[in-house]
Amino acid sequence: QVQLVESGGGLVQPGGSLRLSCASSGGTFGNFAMSWHRQAPGKEREMVARITGVGGRVTYADSVKGRFTISRDNAKNTVYLQMNSLKEEDTAVYYCHLTLGLFDNYWGQGTQVTVSS
Repeated sequence: QVQLVESGGGLVQPGGSLRLSCASSGGTFGNFAMSWHRQAPGKEREMVARITGVGGRVTYADSVKGRFTISRDNAKNTVYLQMNSLKEEDTAVYYCHLTLGLFDNYWGQGTQVTVSS
């Protein structure tokens, strides 16, 4: 049973930083792409950052480039999202996503990030 568990969300002031973690279990996923997505109230879910399995190639949404960094530790089956220079518009529920195949993918339960003064 594949499970993804996010942690690290919380309340932070504008300009602050948070690091999200996504721990996976139920298999070894070092060769598979993982990504972070977010969904703000009243908005569609959007991809924030993605990292491939082989090679660790990363891509980012334009809105977070230069501020967010995705990384992974395959030995710990964990993916991270370092978020710096946070803005109020970064407020959302952040979800971890694992892609094993075209129709085989998994979501975590989400972690709330609130950026407010």
